[in-house]
Amino acid sequence: MGNTRNRVLSGMRPTGRLHIGHYFGALQNWVRLQNASNQETQIPVPEYECFYFIADWHALTSDYADTSGVAENTLQIMIDYLAAGLDPVGHKNCVIFQQSAVPEHSELHLLLSMVTPLGWLERVPTYKEALENVKDKDLHNYGFLGYPVLQTADIVIYSNPGAPLLVPVGEDQVSHVEVSREIVRRFNSFYGFKLSADFFLLEEKTARDWVVHALDLLDLEEQAKEILAKKGNLSVEEHAALVTAVRHRVSEIGLLNLSEDHRSSRPLIEMLQILTEPEAMLTQTPRIPGLDGRKMSKSYGNAITLSETDEEIRAKTKVMVTDPARKRRTDPGNPDVCPVYDWHKLFSAEEPGRLEWVRQGCTTAGIGCIECKAAMAENLIKWIAPVRERRVNYEQNPQRVLEILDEGSKKARKVAQGTMERVREAVFGWEKKRKEIGGSAAKA
Repeated sequence: MGNTRNRVLSGMRPTGRLHIGHYFGALQNWVRLQNASNQETQIPVPEYECFYFIADWHALTSDYADTSGVAENTLQIMIDYLAAGLDPVGHKNCVIFQQSAVPEHSELHLLLSMVTPLGWLERVPTYKEALENVKDKDLHNYGFLGYPVLQTADIVIYSNPGAPLLVPVGEDQVSHVEVSREIVRRFNSFYGFKLSADFFLLEEKTARDWVVHALDLLDLEEQAKEILAKKGNLSVEEHAALVTAVRHRVSEIGLLNLSEDHRSSRPLIEMLQILTEPEAMLTQTPRIPGLDGRKMSKSYGNAITLSETDEEIRAKTKVMVTDPARKRRTDPGNPDVCPVYDWHKLFSAEEPGRLEWVRQGCTTAGIGCIECKAAMAENLIKWIAPVRERRVNYEQNPQRVLEILDEGSKKARKVAQGTMERVREAVFGWEKKRKEIGGSAAKA
């Protein structure tokens, strides 16, 4: 994989087989990103490095009491990913992996949790809504409260310095990405900068004057006075105290808000992007309500999965809700408020004249709802046939599916390990300390 291409990260919890809402809400776009290429180069190259995962740890945030279905659901979702057209074998720029197979996610989650204020998590809208509305599960646990921190780790562990990190989401999920940005920004404010090498060389008057000027710009007047009164270099204790003061001040200002004056011609602070702030990649997804008109959800029992048979599709769509104004066959309706028409726009658009037939027939009562639903069902069956065929092929060879998943997890872990090496050094500085000790031993 290249070093500067956009990286894309997204995933789903293994809560059961995927349905057509998942396909049009996410999978369709994932496949598009996997296949996108940069046509501006002499030889077109993939535009994105895509990392798609199965969030089995996230499944435990609310379903921790019964994990018996996680393994099977993980396998089934992997089959659905492949059936939808994700192809990590044919596209080297696409990696599909299992979250729990990359333990570095949990290590970064731990480190991020150390700097994440509790109030941030308690104010997440979905957390408050779930506590109010979910009555059949006890969600008063850190796993559920802290899921935005784990989610942030899932994303930013695939940071590639200098390259954008994109998370494809709908408008209703932009706030989730913003929480991740804030957590990363705070993490970088603590560990993403270092003072310049000559900051503490105070033997020369010019160097001392420069440090005082820099401290004045940061509104650290007391520290500046101490430097003015100092002769010679700083002691270890003075050095540590000054680093702490500058670190706190930079944290208050924010790395990205430091003015050019703060940086000066002899930089006071070196900007290091330890972790990349993720960006929301807004994706327009078509409206696809469930069979009963509500949001499509397995828990509502109103979904068509990617593995449904023709008979099951006909039976389920036959009882779909329609425009409530059409109580009788002779009543005219409005297709714009009918879930069946929303589905027609997805599955019947390629059939010449079909959408016009639906609108004309519905508004004039020229066709009945049963007739309209039957026509839509046939086009849905045509659309799902190749997806289902691929799914059956993978379903009959589960060992091959696991091989692809395991191989993807190994690739993802290699990237994650590289990120964690950078993160550990930024937080603890052990490599720097070992070199100092080694250098001292060599001189001795």
